[in-house]
Amino acid sequence: MRIGFTTFSKPTREKILRMEKPPRHKYPLVAELTEAEHIGMVREIFSTITGKYDFLNHFLSLGQDIAWRRSAVEKMRFFRTYRFLDVASGTADLAIDAAQRHPCIQITGVDFVQEMMDLAQFKIEKRHLSDKIQLLMSDALDLPFPDNSFDVTGIAFGIRNIPNKIRALCEMMRVVVPGGQVMVLEMTFPRNRLIQGIYHIYLNRMLPNLARPFSPNPTAYYYLADSITHFPTPEGFVGLMGEAGLKHVQKHSLTLGITHLYIGTKPMSPRPIQSTGTVKPPSSR
Repeated sequence: MRIGFTTFSKPTREKILRMEKPPRHKYPLVAELTEAEHIGMVREIFSTITGKYDFLNHFLSLGQDIAWRRSAVEKMRFFRTYRFLDVASGTADLAIDAAQRHPCIQITGVDFVQEMMDLAQFKIEKRHLSDKIQLLMSDALDLPFPDNSFDVTGIAFGIRNIPNKIRALCEMMRVVVPGGQVMVLEMTFPRNRLIQGIYHIYLNRMLPNLARPFSPNPTAYYYLADSITHFPTPEGFVGLMGEAGLKHVQKHSLTLGITHLYIGTKPMSPRPIQSTGTVKPPSSR
């Protein structure tokens, strides 16, 4: 279902209508949105930027996004189910990298934006990985898998788009086996003051202008800047993972702190986890 303008509350719609050019003001700031409005806006944004999404990710990160995902994939450990769950899979780059690095595993990718999943399916078939990677439409807050189904769950550049981060982390932990990994790869605002200034200019001025010739919705990249700015600090996000029940949480700074890889472990004797919805066995696409 496409989320439209009327999905936003009346005060938020009025804010949007009052906004003037430049087009960076198409989307309200993250801090101004309710949880439902944030989710609806994310769905709309990612349904409109699919065409050049992969190209712009590589171009705007100077190819570093490829290295960041490989860093995550290299740290995955499979020991019981030999299954990996890629949450908010998008165009399936993380799933594809995992399949190529760990040929013995089976992978499921879940996302809630059909346009992204259509492109992901095309990429998977093009690489002859259909026997390794299965895609399902799913909400990250209500994963349709039984407890202890995967050795590893991961999410790359997606958790900043989920307002209820702890619930998403709890669901990811629920579906991994005891001793399994929950991995989060996410962009963060660097702590170094000099780099902060440069990065702020890049995110808020250069990046949307660079995206403009290629993207049908360049204003989405102002949302990208805003979502990164409002993401918790590395220490704060480690705390969120601990609050979700994960143990031995590690954080790895990548490319001068622009991105961090977080890895937490599900306890061998985990505290009881309350399911966030009806648990269903995975079904075929």
